[in-house]
Amino acid sequence: MHKISLTAILLLISTFQIAFSQENRTDWWTEARFGMFIHWGLYSGTEGIWKGERHRHFNNYAEWIKYRNRISNEEYGELAKRFVWDEIDPEEWVLQAKNAGMHYITITAKHHDGFALWDTQVGDYSFKNYDPDSRDILAELAAACKKHDMKLGFYYSHWVDWEHPYGWDHNRELTKDLTDTQFDQYWQEKVIPQLTELLSNYGEVALLWFDMWIGHEQTIVQEKQLRQFIELVRNLQPNCLINSRLGLPVTEADIDYETLGDNQLGAVYKKNPWQTPGTIAHSWGYNALENDWKSTNQLLQALINNVSLNGNFMLNIGPRADGSLPYESISRLADMGKWLDINGASIYGAGGLELRPRQHDWGKITFKKVAEKEKVFLHVFNWPLDKKLRLSGITSTPQKIYLLADKLKKPLDFTQEGPITHIQLPHRQPDHFVSVVALEFEEPISLDIEVAAESTFGGVALHAQNVLEKNLETNRLDPPNRMVSPEHINLQAEQELSWKIYLPESGSKNLSISFANPNEKGLRAEIMIGEKKLSMALEPTGKVVVEPNQDYYTEEFIDLPLGKLELSEPGYYTVKFVVKEKDEKPVRFNRIWID
Repeated sequence: MHKISLTAILLLISTFQIAFSQENRTDWWTEARFGMFIHWGLYSGTEGIWKGERHRHFNNYAEWIKYRNRISNEEYGELAKRFVWDEIDPEEWVLQAKNAGMHYITITAKHHDGFALWDTQVGDYSFKNYDPDSRDILAELAAACKKHDMKLGFYYSHWVDWEHPYGWDHNRELTKDLTDTQFDQYWQEKVIPQLTELLSNYGEVALLWFDMWIGHEQTIVQEKQLRQFIELVRNLQPNCLINSRLGLPVTEADIDYETLGDNQLGAVYKKNPWQTPGTIAHSWGYNALENDWKSTNQLLQALINNVSLNGNFMLNIGPRADGSLPYESISRLADMGKWLDINGASIYGAGGLELRPRQHDWGKITFKKVAEKEKVFLHVFNWPLDKKLRLSGITSTPQKIYLLADKLKKPLDFTQEGPITHIQLPHRQPDHFVSVVALEFEEPISLDIEVAAESTFGGVALHAQNVLEKNLETNRLDPPNRMVSPEHINLQAEQELSWKIYLPESGSKNLSISFANPNEKGLRAEIMIGEKKLSMALEPTGKVVVEPNQDYYTEEFIDLPLGKLELSEPGYYTVKFVVKEKDEKPVRFNRIWID
């Protein structure tokens, strides 16, 4: 028997206690799933325009106008006089969030401009020093959140501060005139005292949202300063959540949730709490010239996507200097609230199943346990033309299937063969945006996470996203976001790809392959399904014109029919593909299609 030292036992207990307390802190978070971000500050008074000139950057982020348009601290501070205090009502923002089905709010207490929204005693860069009619908006927001049972969080820019002489300004990359000692002076005389005010004067603070989008090692911020932050938060508000943009990874015990990039939706299932900050339009702060509004469907799909991967979605509003919201924001929030009134059971307290994130071409899946039952929710973005919803990967048989919008829970007919379930849908979908089908299970759900999903059109596509081999590099021929050629795997000779499929019926199956062969000669290849082998020649594919009269060409991916293959038994099959000959350039494999 191995002896375990007392030190090791204490370390084990300490690690368990940290993990347990971290999990307890985030309990409400994983239940809430949907929150509101509010970008509101002096920049709201510019509305994206300064002295008749547009914001000097293509992204039109109005909250960056002080830096982009090179506005002095004093001139920028005078914007406070544009605010219409008689009309500003933070409770209206809370009511908008509540009606939208949100459960927490995060407001920009201090953005990169260094300007405080509250009556800070630290320095004079706040509303109270520029406009005698101003009020402490954070105090009013905190009171409204408490009144309406809404969790409150504060955004605080700790790294970037354009007001303080020793705060970080990106222009210092050129001037290189900021020392560690000077930055620590900013930290100790402004950051720590202001954070202390926020954590001491406004009741319960549910979360802090810091905005350093890279690790602290790539900045002037030192780890000891971040540890000072953490100690302060844990002493003043032990249950307050801290996000990863503090500058430390989410693997740290005191980092409670991971923040993805702005408008970056989840792509993989994560076990740790995480969140996307997203916009209804493009700019975060109010921009009068905004014309890039997302649809309700886009926003709902963003929320559903994240929950299906165990994440949250925090959707931003940018009020004007009179506190009002653009109609587009109000209408999107109202639509989402109406949808959640009916379908919220599929979002609140839900997570995802560890199936492939893009497994189904009809939509996304969420999951949660309710009492003794397990429930799966199928969010149907694309109502099938044949009214047959094809679900792949769940091998357990549901006790009941029904539309979540149906108060009577009238059962839907379904058939199941192995990991393939076919659900017969009604002719009309119940929701204009996203309809939800609920599946109830009496026993814990069993999954087949390897099987390739059946398409909405009845066939099975085998590609880079459902191949069995791990960590294969996928490629595109084009610059990012052009996507005029498909995602593919560059295959060398004798490099084998394999997939797992389930065929509910035996019989004759059509096969085709999509590929590009940039070489000057044809190459032999083989597909094997079970014991059956199909040989083919992958001839050179040449180029295709992307846009006429622009000398814009790319490699052509052709779709080559391979004929029929007779399979005598239904059930599981392993499909393998290999290129048998070598040439100068690899074959670019896109997919195999079986129907």
